[in-house]
Amino acid sequence: MSIRIKLLLSYTGMLVISLLVFVLTASLFTIAATGDIHSFRDFYKVHYQLNPLTEQEESIFLELKYLAKNEPDELQNQQLLLDYDFKLKTERAGLYIRRESNQVFESRTFNQPELEENLPPYDLNNNQIRNTFNIGERFYAYAKFDFRFSDGAKGSVFVIRERSPFGEVTRRLLPILILILVGVIVIANVLLYRWITRSVVKPLDLLRNSAEHIKEGNLQFSLDLHSKDEIGQLNEAFENMRRRLQESVQLRLQDEENRKELISNISHDLRTPITNIKGYIEGIRDGVADTPEKMDKYVNIIYSKAVDLDKLVDELFLYSKLDLKQVPFQFEHVDIVRFLDDCIDELHYVMEEKGITLEWDQRKSHSIEVVADLEKCKRTLLNIIGNAQNFMDKEEKMIHVSVQESPQWVTVEIRDNGMGIAPEAIPHIFERFYRAEQSRNSSTGGSGLGLAIARQIIEEHGGSIWVESKQGLGTSLFFTLKRTTNQGGTDSHGDAHPHH
Repeated sequence: MSIRIKLLLSYTGMLVISLLVFVLTASLFTIAATGDIHSFRDFYKVHYQLNPLTEQEESIFLELKYLAKNEPDELQNQQLLLDYDFKLKTERAGLYIRRESNQVFESRTFNQPELEENLPPYDLNNNQIRNTFNIGERFYAYAKFDFRFSDGAKGSVFVIRERSPFGEVTRRLLPILILILVGVIVIANVLLYRWITRSVVKPLDLLRNSAEHIKEGNLQFSLDLHSKDEIGQLNEAFENMRRRLQESVQLRLQDEENRKELISNISHDLRTPITNIKGYIEGIRDGVADTPEKMDKYVNIIYSKAVDLDKLVDELFLYSKLDLKQVPFQFEHVDIVRFLDDCIDELHYVMEEKGITLEWDQRKSHSIEVVADLEKCKRTLLNIIGNAQNFMDKEEKMIHVSVQESPQWVTVEIRDNGMGIAPEAIPHIFERFYRAEQSRNSSTGGSGLGLAIARQIIEEHGGSIWVESKQGLGTSLFFTLKRTTNQGGTDSHGDAHPHH
């Protein structure tokens, strides 16, 4: 069942219930106005528009009616009339008898000088024996019977009861009020149904159409509904879902492009050493290496290229595992100053052979503990220093290591005096296979994965890595590690990373 049908049925049901409640209220209202629960069925009858008499009054009226039919002259007996009037007074009603145009008896209950003038004329056929009339703002209900006295004169007997004018107003206006109320309820329901339809069904139709677009693969659209209600919240959630889907599709397409680029880069970087190895092996097979010296040279080159190839495969494997979160990290408390001392001592002689000075820049005299995986941190440092040594262009080649500390973080800086990095290249140096030299000339060495691996390792530590460089002057590469707390625990992420 559609929402439109449900809304239509619900509003129709509400209309019916409203009318039933109103009818019930009108019934109770009528009963309250007449004072008799049995009078409601006769409230709008032509000959019995309002029941004027209680059961006792009706009994007295029937006795008077009997006398009028059988012994009409008795209705001129003042003592008898006083007795009947006394009985009616106890019921808050009164008696009135007339003969032709003369008053025979009028109860003192009424105290109404204009009563005679407002009584209905004779109707010997007694077509209407019960009715109402009003004198000014006073409202009366009566039961009467017209007859003839024994001498042929016309006479009338009235049992009259004063009522609230509210009952008559109710009787006259209630049908109009019912019609007006029914009209208002119907119009209000139609307008409400139209409003709900426009504010609920129409937006849902738009959402359904949007879902159809998504099913067909079209994500190039937007929903422009701005309501703040639940439909608006649904629309906002749907629009967020569409944007996320669109971003996901774009990311998938970008990943596909990256995958193609990765395959191309891997193919290029693997082909270069393999081509060199094949070339030197063919030289040996063809007898080009015809002396022991040449043979040693060729073998050494082949071995060097095989080592490069092995290193590239190793870095590809490590990068892939890091990217898939498959590398376990063994975090422990490490004295970063002592760790850097060991690394500098280990690399000192290798760097010396290449004419590079590797040393501290203002070494800290006290220990600084951080939370780190020792092996992964060493790999990060080796990759950063290895990348720096490939771009040295000064006669005096220098790499300096320094440490800055804050209450929650330790920042390690590796600064060189190499050729520097172009500003447009800085945002990309941590991307896989990126080289500042776009020609991908391998003369500078490196696989293009070293800094990408370093970034993944540092991010797994919860730290960050960034670079600052000036062309012609050198480059500084920074990374942060979390300090241990005084209690020996690890630091939370409460403090922000050092500014970079």
